[in-house]
Amino acid sequence: MAIGLIVIGDEILSGRRNDKHLPKTIELLGERGMHLDWAEYIGDDPARITATLRRTFASDDVVFCTGGIGATPDDHTRQCAAQALGVPLALHPEAERLILERIADTSGDGQADLTQADNRHRLKMGEFPVGCEILPNPYNKIPGFSIRRHHFMPGFPVMAWPMMAWALDHYYLDLHHLRPHGERSMLVFGLAESTLTPLMEQIETEFAAVKVFSLPSVGDSERGGHYARRHIDLGVKGDPALLDGAFEALRKGVEALGGEIVEPAAS
Repeated sequence: MAIGLIVIGDEILSGRRNDKHLPKTIELLGERGMHLDWAEYIGDDPARITATLRRTFASDDVVFCTGGIGATPDDHTRQCAAQALGVPLALHPEAERLILERIADTSGDGQADLTQADNRHRLKMGEFPVGCEILPNPYNKIPGFSIRRHHFMPGFPVMAWPMMAWALDHYYLDLHHLRPHGERSMLVFGLAESTLTPLMEQIETEFAAVKVFSLPSVGDSERGGHYARRHIDLGVKGDPALLDGAFEALRKGVEALGGEIVEPAAS
């Protein structure tokens, strides 16, 4: 089971809005000892959204999907999810109740006047794929929905993030801190990544529960210090019980190759 993120919206792909969901998702997962395995960005294209969801529904992945669950012409996610699952859309009774509460909360007289066309139209935001469960929205009560380990939320961060946190704590508490994880890294100078590759492969062979990572940089003058020089951020990540041994073996290997090391990796 992997964890994925789908961010939907033309405004992200056109640059009219900057995506904030990816770093926040990583943060929310990290707080719970979990990590993100993949992420995808999709425009407001119903065929592409449906095809993507059909593929992810066929997997065992946990998927968080933001955007496109409103009731304007460019919102297609609810319909696409239903189509991908081969089920109809229907007004969810609990969603209807919550939307009517929201309408009453924002009206002048505390009533949900359904003689008004715009209020009746708002109920479309509660039309979800049959068989789903409500995903609570603490910001304004207008819910999202969850079905088959997929959780659909609005694109607004103020709504999506607490909804994502709720889903993680409500559905996946047993996955919190299930996979112990740690990282150690060093800055390496004077060696090419190709020179380090055999050493990295050797470490991963000797320490099966550890992955080696290398992030080359031509130099970052904004960070300054050691980071301003051409370097490779080289390290190991994985089972904390094995990190020290793997890191020491990696360090000795770099030294044997004649590399200069600065550790910890800080400016």
